[in-house]
Order: sequence, then C-alpha cells, then structure tokens
Amino acid sequence: MREKGSEMGNASRQYATFYLGELFFGVEVCQVQEVLRHQEMTCVPLAPDVVEGLINLRGQIVTAVDMRQKFGLNRRPAGKAPMNMVVRTDDGAASLLVDEIGDVIEAPEDSFELPPDNIPPGRRELIDGVYKLQHGLLMVLNTERALAVARTD
Repeated sequence: MREKGSEMGNASRQYATFYLGELFFGVEVCQVQEVLRHQEMTCVPLAPDVVEGLINLRGQIVTAVDMRQKFGLNRRPAGKAPMNMVVRTDDGAASLLVDEIGDVIEAPEDSFELPPDNIPPGRRELIDGVYKLQHGLLMVLNTERALAVARTD
C-alpha cells in the first residue's frame, strides 16, 4: 500500500507531536497507543531519576518517564501537570511525561535530516533526525533508545 503523497514521488510520515518547553518533538503515530491528561502515579523507590513513577492504565502498569529530566531541562513549573503520551515498545507500554501535546503532522520524507551537531551528544543519541518545518524544528524521538537509557541510568 502506498503512503499518501507517494504517487507524486513525495512520501511522507505521520508524527504525534509534543513539547518540552520550546522544544518540539515527534513520535511516529504507529508507536503511540494513546494520550492522557496527568494520571496519579505511584513512586518507585530506587528507580532512576527519570522514572517519575508508575501509572495504572485500565489494569496495565505503565512506567512514566519524565522527558524533561531525560533531556536535562529544568523541572516542570510548580502547578503545571504533565501530559502522558503512552507509547508501545518491545517491552510493553511506557508513558512519556511531556509538557504539552501537539497535533499529528505529516512530514515529507525527503526533508528528513540527521540530528544537527549543535545538539549535545547525550541528547543527540535519543533523536533519530529532524525535519525543518515552517514553524520550527521537529526532532524525531527514538522511543526505544530514550526508554532503554532510562532503564540503565
């Protein structure tokens, strides 16, 4: 089956987007299970700092990873609850705690670029690449790497 736009030679990919402060990220739509408002979390003693806790998603226990902490950003302002972007991984579902959920966007494959050199190395390994869009830079998050690194911090 052809992707939309491929008949004209310009295939594209769809990304569910989110914000961490002013940074704009995307996750391939096929990896996203659902998006939720802030959920009550259970603290996990001795877990890495990036693990905010566990949420109960209709009986499924899901690890919630603070993406601000993962990218070395300042803590979320007091009183501002994170949103949950629940993604599917080889190890099951995991929740990315983000500041704000964006739209689903379609990005042309021919505008995909490798992560720029000005992204610090620790962050660059979590980014598969970028798209230069009219309103800014979309960084494509590698969820497997972001969550695998979180498990070994």
